[in-house]
Amino acid sequence: MNFLGLIPARFGSTRLEGKPLVDIHGKPMIQRVYEQASKALEHVYVATDDERIEQVVKGFGGNVVMTSKNHSTGTNRCIEALDKVNAMGIQHFDAVVNIQGDEPLLEPSQLQELIACFNDGDSSFATLVTPVRRIDDLFNESEVFVTLDKNQNALYFSRSVIPFVRDTHKSKWLEKTTIYKHLGLYAYTGKALKEFATLSPGNLEELESLEQLRWLENGGSIKVGITVHDSIPVDTIDDLERVRDMFKHLEGPSISE
Repeated sequence: MNFLGLIPARFGSTRLEGKPLVDIHGKPMIQRVYEQASKALEHVYVATDDERIEQVVKGFGGNVVMTSKNHSTGTNRCIEALDKVNAMGIQHFDAVVNIQGDEPLLEPSQLQELIACFNDGDSSFATLVTPVRRIDDLFNESEVFVTLDKNQNALYFSRSVIPFVRDTHKSKWLEKTTIYKHLGLYAYTGKALKEFATLSPGNLEELESLEQLRWLENGGSIKVGITVHDSIPVDTIDDLERVRDMFKHLEGPSISE
């Protein structure tokens, strides 16, 4: 199976305008994500509808493919990008790794763990989770939680903490069981990706506002890889400053400082 790494990126963001191009310790965020993804995948493309992002990616030597401005989700943008890259004739890709463009601290090993979910020969859709270690995460409304079956397939995704531990205060739940939170990385075969795009949103998806529930509601299965690496998405100015401080600690003063 040949995997193509795709990083959907758009300029608009309700909470952080121009997010892909914000500076993180001397490099735009999209470059940070691209460089990390390229450590695990031979072929990585940014999929965007914005010429400013296109020019920045070309400027640092990255691969970029322009897509329609009419896509409502990153998943649909990935379908167009996959078709366009395959049409270039460089290589035929029959699977996609969908990489979030707002996670500059992405661990390359996470992508390898995600791809390993397809080693069983049966999986067509996969994602990653990590065990919750901080009790604060159980009270964070931005987190999404996952329950698994014995074969490590997803049973359900929810913005509520699942499973619910009865007769125990929430602050003690991690002492009773392992709770997994979802990381925003997906991989799919090209066939599954295109089938997903034909499905209509279901009731659970609309209630939870979680796109992956559409696949489960229609009888599909999602293989789940478990990683020890957490993620730190950049959604707000506070997130951005936190990540900037982390890079300053990791890399020392930037050239501009």
